[in-house]
Amino acid sequence: MQKAFSSQFAHLKDMEDHVGQLLGISEWVTISQDKIDTFARATEDQQWIHTDPEVAKIHSPYGTTIAHGFLVLSLAPRFIYEVYKVDDVIMGVNYGLDKVRFPSATPVDSELRAHVTLTGFEPMDEGAKLMMNIKFEIKGQEKPCCIADFIAMAMTGQVEDI
Repeated sequence: MQKAFSSQFAHLKDMEDHVGQLLGISEWVTISQDKIDTFARATEDQQWIHTDPEVAKIHSPYGTTIAHGFLVLSLAPRFIYEVYKVDDVIMGVNYGLDKVRFPSATPVDSELRAHVTLTGFEPMDEGAKLMMNIKFEIKGQEKPCCIADFIAMAMTGQVEDI
């Protein structure tokens, strides 16, 4: 069964007409302690607020461990790939971030999803630079846990057998 995207475009240039529009909302993802621990090992950020549930239960203002802000942010490409597809894009590259904020913590076992809005489109040779606002939502919580202005480069063409 093929995945249904919130937004699908035949050609990258078609996205330009959608600047300022919501491209879609991703599926929910659970932030498990295992995900947090794996991220902690990969980044060598082993602070107890993330990795020690017993200490966090006693000493954390959240009463539990919380995800690293950068773990949440690292899900941006996953969520973007879920919400839109461009048929003639063969490769995407993270270009950077203009602004990132973490307005609230992400407690362990939270369910997250992202609202992805196209905020800018700059044509380039064989592609475009896409600016997107990504709002990371925690299920049951009004305040987002992360808001990021994300920039990606999308390249068009045809590559056989990708």
